[in-house]
Amino acid sequence: MDNSSNNYNAPTQPSDNQSQKSKGTGKIITMAVILGLLLIAVLAGWYFSYQKQNADNAERMAEVEQLRQLAEMDKAEMENEYANFAAQYNEMKMQINNDSLVAQLEAEQRRSEELLAELQRTKSSDAKEILRLKKELETLRAILKDFVHQVDSLQRLNEALTNENQNLRDANQQAQEHITNLNTEREALTEKVNIAAQLDATGITGQGLNKKGKSEAKIKNVKKLAVSFNISRNVTAQAGNRSIYVRISTPTGEVLTRGGSFPYQNKNLEYSMRKDIEYTGEETPVTVYWDVAESLSAGTYRADIFADGHNIGTTTFSFK
Repeated sequence: MDNSSNNYNAPTQPSDNQSQKSKGTGKIITMAVILGLLLIAVLAGWYFSYQKQNADNAERMAEVEQLRQLAEMDKAEMENEYANFAAQYNEMKMQINNDSLVAQLEAEQRRSEELLAELQRTKSSDAKEILRLKKELETLRAILKDFVHQVDSLQRLNEALTNENQNLRDANQQAQEHITNLNTEREALTEKVNIAAQLDATGITGQGLNKKGKSEAKIKNVKKLAVSFNISRNVTAQAGNRSIYVRISTPTGEVLTRGGSFPYQNKNLEYSMRKDIEYTGEETPVTVYWDVAESLSAGTYRADIFADGHNIGTTTFSFK
């Protein structure tokens, strides 16, 4: 009988312990891979969030810097106007032969110089003090217009005297010389009238309106921002069409805008609203609206009004 079958060796099967060990190692590797991928995803998310935050901070700083520059330019313009007023009063008192009027001019000159000194000591970031001094500037401008009107009245009076005294040659000659002097004074003042012809916005108010058009104090319910004011009566200003620009700044320093801009002191500024009016020299009421299409924050908002290249008024209003 052949015994070769007794020499056959059957293949060896792996033991149960070896199989379990192999499965455990596979699970560990799989878990390590998953944890690695999760760590990479977390790091990538953190990195992109960090980059976006840096970009947002840079944009916010740029907007704040623009507002700071605007405040500096506004203050510089006010300083120039105060200095111009003082110089004009000094010139006028040298030209007018009226003791009472000269005394008034000297008082207004001192007042202009004192307010200029206050403004120079004030920081451009002190919005409350700048607003007060801007209102003082409006008062001085109105007083200057009154002086111009007084000179005009004196001229008309002397013209009437000339017509009445045609038969009195000597008296007429004296009156004519007086009129000639007044005309000379008036010509010297004409170049200064432009500053008196600048428009002023008075009675400025800002408020939020809800969907029913009612005044609203809570910012979450505000659907429109409304800014109302009056363009003051000014007989020295040229009548005609005017473009009025309103620029609203949020509590964070951002400007509400749809992309429109206007020229101001050799640069272009973005505005929030624009309204074209026909100005006749009489007081003209104006109201402009901003439709709220974005999320606004509570706090204090600022509205600056511009016309003819000048900032003619400023106000602030707040929401809860």
